[in-house]
Amino acid sequence: MAALSDCDIASMQQFVTGYGGATVTLAEVLQQNATFGGGEADLEFPMNDTGLPALCVVTVNIKSSSTSSYNFGLFLPNQWNNRFIASGNGGYAGGINWNDMGTNSRYGFASMSTDTGHISGSFDASWALNNPESQLDWGYRAMHGSVVVAKMITNAYYDTNISYSYYSGCSTGGRQGFRDIELYPEDFDAILAGAPAWWTTHLQPDAVAVGLSNLPANASSPIPTSLFPVIGAEVIRQCDPQDGFKDGIVSDPEGCNFVPEMLLCTPTSNQSACLTAPQINTLYHIYNDWWEANQTFVFPHYELGSEAQYGFLLNTDSGTPTQPGIAWIQNFLYNDTTWDWHDFSYQVILDADRINPGKANVGFDLTGFYSRGGKIIQYHGFSDGLIPTGSSRVLYKNIWKTMGTAGIALGDWYRLFLIPGMQHCAGTAVDAPWYIAASGQPFALGPEVWSVPGYSDPKHDALMALLEWREKGTAPESIIATRFNNDTITAGVRRQRPICMYPMQAKYTGAGDPDIADNWQCHLPY
Repeated sequence: MAALSDCDIASMQQFVTGYGGATVTLAEVLQQNATFGGGEADLEFPMNDTGLPALCVVTVNIKSSSTSSYNFGLFLPNQWNNRFIASGNGGYAGGINWNDMGTNSRYGFASMSTDTGHISGSFDASWALNNPESQLDWGYRAMHGSVVVAKMITNAYYDTNISYSYYSGCSTGGRQGFRDIELYPEDFDAILAGAPAWWTTHLQPDAVAVGLSNLPANASSPIPTSLFPVIGAEVIRQCDPQDGFKDGIVSDPEGCNFVPEMLLCTPTSNQSACLTAPQINTLYHIYNDWWEANQTFVFPHYELGSEAQYGFLLNTDSGTPTQPGIAWIQNFLYNDTTWDWHDFSYQVILDADRINPGKANVGFDLTGFYSRGGKIIQYHGFSDGLIPTGSSRVLYKNIWKTMGTAGIALGDWYRLFLIPGMQHCAGTAVDAPWYIAASGQPFALGPEVWSVPGYSDPKHDALMALLEWREKGTAPESIIATRFNNDTITAGVRRQRPICMYPMQAKYTGAGDPDIADNWQCHLPY
């Protein structure tokens, strides 16, 4: 390990002399229990890390074109585990993810995150307007360049080569991981990718299409936000028992024969707790895939059980579709802030696929990554109301078809885990076990949380499961998810349950406490 005297700008700049356009902008020693971060100026990650381990913090700017550049941050802990890890971002946001970096440094990783070339909030796409170079940085370029330079610094600082390199991210972060290993399979040995926004050219227009299905607000078909909990309760009433165990969690939404007409208003109904026929038609639109002419599949539906997050896409109060989708079409796709959502049609999808702004879409041939012995753990919440859970199945199955035709079995290197009751990347509205110590999850429970308190092992911690698989060859059949009481660690564990490798599902054995993971087993659904 390098001496702490090497944690200065001059020394770090020497480490990157072989990479043109890289300028070290900060190198500073942080003592044990230090506080660090971008603060409120880091719009996506405004809360600083606290109680950090002793480490060296570095920031670097890299020129990516004549009109663009990006920055990354790097934590180099004194107690290094000889491993490197990169963290992802969210939405359209720019900003260094100091929070995940802080979490990962507690494991002992040299941890990195890039701002992708800009600072913005999650759904502010104004930076992309007429800015194709910055779009490319966001799409893939900033991650790869940051990884290359961060690894150069890490190897030189410790005077020891990195043993293994990992990646962890969710949403846009999930997409970043998949896109990187597709283009640059040598960057990582394994990735942990949650709810990947991998099909950008369909995901963002679909957000507009779903929002339009609940408009105009003055028509008879929109579903007011006050009815979302009513719908959610009826989904649980019908679908919870159908999955084989009544616990308030919809564990098998695809296997539920949901009958929305049970919510139909009649003359004797409580009109504040029922749906009109036109509103039920709207509900069918939400719960069904988007198809176009000639059986052209466009995008999957939102799952039964995701109603608690419907306010993101379907809120009629503003009278417009969700802003993130519109922002992408205006600033990324058409570079025209006057584009009117009233003009939305399938042509937007055709234009998006043709242009593919930022070259952000993920392809299905991961042969290069597989050939290097790479491993993938992908996860997605079944109650995700921002990115449909089905989009992860679409990605998985397309990679399966692409790689399987070459005789490459997915289970040996790529496994998907769908988490009942979990919302977008983290959290639950139905008291479901969701915590697997994945990207963003530890910091959500507290700035100094890492791994799974009380259960810091590969059975409960998805990142540790990834290391166990890549380094020791022990593949995870399941990952035990934890629900802490009120998401408060000091309040103790509420329940735990195995999250099974897709397409298997967890089934209660019928004996013992159902809140104990050992009383559940993974079974195929057929």
